[in-house]
Amino acid sequence: MDERRAGVASGLAAYGLWGLFPLYFPLLEPAGGVEIVAHRVVWSLLFVAVLLTALRAWPQVRATVADRRALLVLSGAAVLIAANWLVFVYGVNSGHVVETSLGYFINPLVSVLLGVVVFAERLRRLQWVAVGIAAVAVGVLTVDYGRPPWIALTLAVTFGLYGLMKKLVRVAAAPGLFVETALVVVPAVAVLAVLHVRGEGTAGSAGTGHLLLLLSSGVATAVPLLLFAGATRRIPLSTVGLLQYVTPLMQLAIGVFVYAEPMPPARLAGFVIVWVALAVFTVDSLRSARAGARRRTAEAAPAPV
Repeated sequence: MDERRAGVASGLAAYGLWGLFPLYFPLLEPAGGVEIVAHRVVWSLLFVAVLLTALRAWPQVRATVADRRALLVLSGAAVLIAANWLVFVYGVNSGHVVETSLGYFINPLVSVLLGVVVFAERLRRLQWVAVGIAAVAVGVLTVDYGRPPWIALTLAVTFGLYGLMKKLVRVAAAPGLFVETALVVVPAVAVLAVLHVRGEGTAGSAGTGHLLLLLSSGVATAVPLLLFAGATRRIPLSTVGLLQYVTPLMQLAIGVFVYAEPMPPARLAGFVIVWVALAVFTVDSLRSARAGARRRTAEAAPAPV
């Protein structure tokens, strides 16, 4: 029970920190999205390097780098998560926090579809119902926005593909994050150098407080990921799946109540349809998890003499 409590606490902390990101990233202005992501890569790499040294986990990094397949998969994961970060920062800092929250609401359903496309998984009937309802919601929101909700869809697809890549290799959180950021750190440093030469970089021109905030992006990136890894080790994935809705709910609340983003009736209807899809999906997932637990219990029971 203590392990379960610790796992739930870690999961809530991770998702809660991610939910606060719409309040954090505007603090990094006047830096633009590309500069913020570049700093995030560089300082994440340095922070995780210190952490790996403290944990004496460098052998895991060397083992990952020596595995060509793992390195190739993590290269793809690095590009996807960098794209995800860039679109998220753009969405938050351009006044589309509500739309970013939509991306993480529909992410579980996108992940299910990716399982069908990539791994030829078969969806249960209620899963297909949930996906169909979500498609209706996207149609409603497209009409409301006057365009497809591309920020939300890009966030959902990139993060879903990132999760898929991570499933293809078994690497611990800190070593995996180090390798991913190391793979894109050269382009990140090049971006910062170009911005500095052009006089467009803000790290050295917007004051010490701004520089410290940019440095903090490494900690802000790594800590939730490590907490999330701790949660997945201690609690069932079905519980993790329920906790994940904390992040988009917080982001939605921040967008509506803090930044006063509009929520017209048609947009609200689209979100309600998404929540119905998620309710169907969650009920099906919980039923499947309970049935699996009962089946494992029955298989583990001693045979009658």
